Amino acid sequence: MDIREVAVIGLGTMGAGIAEVFARAGISVIAIEADPQAMSVGLGHLDASLSKAVSRGKLPASEQANIRARVRPAAAFSDAAAVDLAVEVVPERMEIKRQIFAELDRVTSPSAILATNTSSLSVTAIAAATKHPDRVVGMHFFNPAPVMRLVEVITTVLIDNGVADAVTDLARRLGKTPVQVGDRAGFVANALLLPYLNQALELLEIGYASREDIDMAATGGIGLPMGPLALLDLIGLDTALSIMEVLHAEFGFMRYKPAPLLRRLVDAGRTGRKTGRGIYDYAAGGDLGGTETSSSAPDTVTLIGSGDEAETELATALASAGVNVTRNAAHPTELVLIAATPGRRVLPAALAAGRPEHAVGLHMPRGLGHGHLAELIRTSLSTDKAMASAAALADKLGLAVVRAPDRPGFLVGAVLYPHLADAVRMVQDGYATAAEIDTAMVLGCGYPQGPFELLEAADPSVVLAGLREMQDAYGFPALAPPVLLAEHAAVGIQWANGRSGPGARVGGGG
Repeated sequence: MDIREVAVIGLGTMGAGIAEVFARAGISVIAIEADPQAMSVGLGHLDASLSKAVSRGKLPASEQANIRARVRPAAAFSDAAAVDLAVEVVPERMEIKRQIFAELDRVTSPSAILATNTSSLSVTAIAAATKHPDRVVGMHFFNPAPVMRLVEVITTVLIDNGVADAVTDLARRLGKTPVQVGDRAGFVANALLLPYLNQALELLEIGYASREDIDMAATGGIGLPMGPLALLDLIGLDTALSIMEVLHAEFGFMRYKPAPLLRRLVDAGRTGRKTGRGIYDYAAGGDLGGTETSSSAPDTVTLIGSGDEAETELATALASAGVNVTRNAAHPTELVLIAATPGRRVLPAALAAGRPEHAVGLHMPRGLGHGHLAELIRTSLSTDKAMASAAALADKLGLAVVRAPDRPGFLVGAVLYPHLADAVRMVQDGYATAAEIDTAMVLGCGYPQGPFELLEAADPSVVLAGLREMQDAYGFPALAPPVLLAEHAAVGIQWANGRSGPGARVGGGG
């Protein structure tokens, strides 16, 4: 299908960005916005974006006027009568979208494709408002549309396969990378991203860790570009709440139930950066700093471990920093450092050392992030003084610090492992391949590595053990590891392009 002219309905920030994407690809755009003020603001966003691209050398100045000329503002749906494709970009409210699609169905040609940019609502339910549901498709761009490369193409049980293929081809023509998925709440990116963000807020709510430490665990420990709590503020807590409500309504699992704190913050009007206050207080200059310690690093520490690689690595780092190490637990040092590893609690080793109040676990997540993060594990008997001493020591070793309780997964695992389980469950359910999921999260959410690349880096057997320990400790069904993860970990199958089998790499597609 040759798509030469499109209509974009709704010229907010997202709609203006989508109009720009089409116009840059040489496609004529009818920008439909009933509110004159909203139209003016939307065209202003478009002009500013093009000017910015020119100033940064991303767009020749000679092209700016040509692209702008391809966008024709209009106020009536009837102006879309001859378009080949209409894309709806209005607020995430089903009744509004269904009204718009009913009107588009009335004025456009029966051969025109009608697309929704919804990020979470049912495309099938939207299509049901039309007389030709076979021509309705989801075409989910990511914000900012001119920059983000992913487009999720959402099919329904009613769609004509030719329509889905035409939109997928169009996405490639626009310079995007399409991922074609079925109509399931949240599609790929939001269905994985939002429960992960919501869980981070739950950890904050129960006092598991501070907001700064939770975010540092994601950036320093996993290598993600932004912590989950800061990202929630950027997305908007009200937006996150609405998506979580859609996910929970469809799937019903506790994993998708919005955190009570999320509702309370939204009720209080603390919706994130756009209001100046959310999880962080931006009106007060961001309030993004971590906790400082005034303690000095000890010259000598008692090191306790199990003779594994983690202990050897820590002993080497201490020696390189000029710190004296004793293995004698009875030696009266101010700090007993336990070389912590996932799957083993710190408290038993601290008790065995005879001075549990001086004992702190230290764990350096392996294979993830940048290798410069230390998780300081606090037992129920560790004193504030011991924690401050351990933090100062980590600083001397050149390590960023997060503080974690002596619980399964510590902090990095508590943030990451359930997220990876969600991704495996998505493959297990036949909804998307590992490669498609990695593509969606890298291009749509800015991950430096997809969930399955992270899973390989973290070691599937370690993730599996961590999930089992969490499930045993807390009893939450959502923490039960997927069967597919256990199967792959048992025979050493990796997740990536290729064939399935012992030692092979699986995933394909994308």
